[in-house]
Amino acid sequence: MKDVTLSSFSKLVVQTLSRFAMQFPGRRKKLIGSSQNDLYDHCLQFYGQPPLENISLTEFETFAVERLKLLKTVENLGVSCVKNSEQYTKKLDAEISSLNFPQKAELGGISEYEKRRKDHISHFILRLAYCQTEDLRRWFIQQEMDLFRYRFNDLHSKHKTDFLHKNNLKYETVSAEEKKSLQDKLIASSYGLSGTKVEEHDVYKVPFQDALDLVRTRKVYLLAGNAYIPHHEIVTIVLNDFRTRLSKALAMTARSLPAVQSDERLQPLLSHLSHAYVGQDYSIQKNIGKISLEQIDALSGKSFPLCMRHLHKALRENHHLRHGGRMQYGLFLKGIGLSLEQALQFWRSEFVKGKVDADKFDKAYAYSVRHMFGKEGKRTDYTPYSCMKVILSNPPSQGDYHGCPFRHSDPELLKQKLQNYKVSPSGINQILELVKGMHYQLACQKYFELTHNVEDAGFSLNHPNQYFTESQKLLSGGRDIKKEVDMSQRSQENPASVTRPSQANSKQAHEEMGDLDSFFQDE
Repeated sequence: MKDVTLSSFSKLVVQTLSRFAMQFPGRRKKLIGSSQNDLYDHCLQFYGQPPLENISLTEFETFAVERLKLLKTVENLGVSCVKNSEQYTKKLDAEISSLNFPQKAELGGISEYEKRRKDHISHFILRLAYCQTEDLRRWFIQQEMDLFRYRFNDLHSKHKTDFLHKNNLKYETVSAEEKKSLQDKLIASSYGLSGTKVEEHDVYKVPFQDALDLVRTRKVYLLAGNAYIPHHEIVTIVLNDFRTRLSKALAMTARSLPAVQSDERLQPLLSHLSHAYVGQDYSIQKNIGKISLEQIDALSGKSFPLCMRHLHKALRENHHLRHGGRMQYGLFLKGIGLSLEQALQFWRSEFVKGKVDADKFDKAYAYSVRHMFGKEGKRTDYTPYSCMKVILSNPPSQGDYHGCPFRHSDPELLKQKLQNYKVSPSGINQILELVKGMHYQLACQKYFELTHNVEDAGFSLNHPNQYFTESQKLLSGGRDIKKEVDMSQRSQENPASVTRPSQANSKQAHEEMGDLDSFFQDE
């Protein structure tokens, strides 16, 4: 993609961001007029000052997609691992490193500077994309808080203090003499605190009204209107401040969003980012013709994700699917290797068992199947739906079978469905807990692990066709694993190779899908 310096584009973003940048003037230093070196002199930020430079369109997209990948990793690890455990730390460290986000506390050289710049700019881009609905704001705040917590806890004591001072947080470090005089009371009032820890680690003196959560749970010592916060608890106070700032900033961004949406270059990209898929491209049919129609019933029971298994069952029972179901299921089947000829035969043979004769199918439905394969209309090779597209767009209504069962099914009906598919009671409870927490993709990943009898799927689920591919690899004894690993390594080494939307492409994709929708409408 050709790099373009987006002068007016950047100004529009900056104008919008500037409206909510200075949320807490009384509690932070003014950064207006500061040099970029001052802005990035610490590896951690409250993101109070918006980026003020021009960037290329390529960089804009790359930064946004890679931060989104990082936040999705944070979400997955937060559910699959114990936070701050060795496994959690190791995996998140690896992802931060592979995506080139800041890890070092010291600003040494151009490389670390660029990482901090990327961290700063990418946060503000996603802030624009994720301010649009309450669900998106809630998700963004949670992942950013978890990432902030991890990075703050990873800092050395000196750099934690530097961060507090830089952001004008009035948290005084207790002197060695005062710690010694209060040692017994600090140990008695703070969980997990010993005499050695009191001596070796910082204790902070904070106005008690800033530590109400810790006061309420009786985790701190109170004296003269101050709470004495052990080093391992100060993150709670800082995180509350971060959440307050970010929540208010997102609300103000949402009110200012119409100014950004008026720019036709920006709006398609931001809309796409809020439910973007950043994994392998399943529009390329690598296995075309390798799946026979006779295999589909068996495959649906052992290698289809629950959404596609549900659609297949409904099609077999009713001999018909409405347009939403045909689009979701038809593109999935195309992605796993069904050829155009096979698809026409598959849909025709099923529909004629119902109320549609062969002549009506050829007149009313065959064109839409050919169109889906890029043989009619705009000749576009349509892409199978990602999990996020299934979850966030076109919810099913009465008589529909498309959508995500974990997102769109009543919990009791979902429980019955899982029981019918022989999922264990404890497994069902695990899935329902994930659904309750709105972790729909993780619920599907847990379904994969339970139905394939593995403890750890070994991948982060983002696409129904990914589910099928991973299932087939597992059931076939790991064939083609090397090929998949090589592709994954190349995508990490060259982030530009990862599927990401351009402004033009995202707008085009929206128009094309709308065009395809029209061919799937029922009479």
